[in-house]
Amino acid sequence: MLTGVLGAALVGCGSRHPVAADGGEQQTSAKTDYPRLADVPEQVGSDGTSILVGDPKARVTVHLYEDPRCPYCAEFETTGGGPVLAEWVLRHKVKVEYTMASFLDPRLGGNGSKKAVNALRAAVQRGKFAEYHTVLYQNQPSEEVDGFTTARLLELASKVKGLRSPSFDTAVKSMQYQDFVDSAEKVFAAAGHYNGHVGPGTPTAEVNGYRIPVQYSGLLYKADLFDQYLAKVVGAAT
Repeated sequence: MLTGVLGAALVGCGSRHPVAADGGEQQTSAKTDYPRLADVPEQVGSDGTSILVGDPKARVTVHLYEDPRCPYCAEFETTGGGPVLAEWVLRHKVKVEYTMASFLDPRLGGNGSKKAVNALRAAVQRGKFAEYHTVLYQNQPSEEVDGFTTARLLELASKVKGLRSPSFDTAVKSMQYQDFVDSAEKVFAAAGHYNGHVGPGTPTAEVNGYRIPVQYSGLLYKADLFDQYLAKVVGAAT
């Protein structure tokens, strides 16, 4: 199914390789069941280390491994397959499980990834993870700059209606969800190896348990191709 959609490669937070062919036309949704991202259900996964967004009964699950400081994750989420994935979530066809890693902190210095993952976990308590996740990637600082400070995270949270509250602010300032941050990082580290490091490259996507191979990960950055791929998976699952 995958090779029928494209024949190209690249991997995030590592070396980039160009996609060989676009192929096909982008499919668009004629109807959205959830009016907006704010209406999509979200919760901490049963494993206690992931965050689930979307209709729990959706037959297709996309598991994403991301780091808030990873520029390739931002590319995926802003101009690549991320917006397409959101449309499938709105249509009740796909749910997304996020494992939010923080491996770039020790690699680059600082603690911005850990702070951001903690803030994202706090946003789940307000039912605002999906919206805040979008805002963080839209306003991601340079990878080398430890820009996700407590002050900046709270400033960006103000862009999400209904997110800021005394409890949220306290959780961000105190690193209330440090245990969640650490546990999610352990899950990421155990998920594989890439380029001599523990953990897969980011972003890495698993669709209904099938991990998109490194040599085909260029799919994640081509919205039209990712749309076609999800359409085939959804079609096969229904």
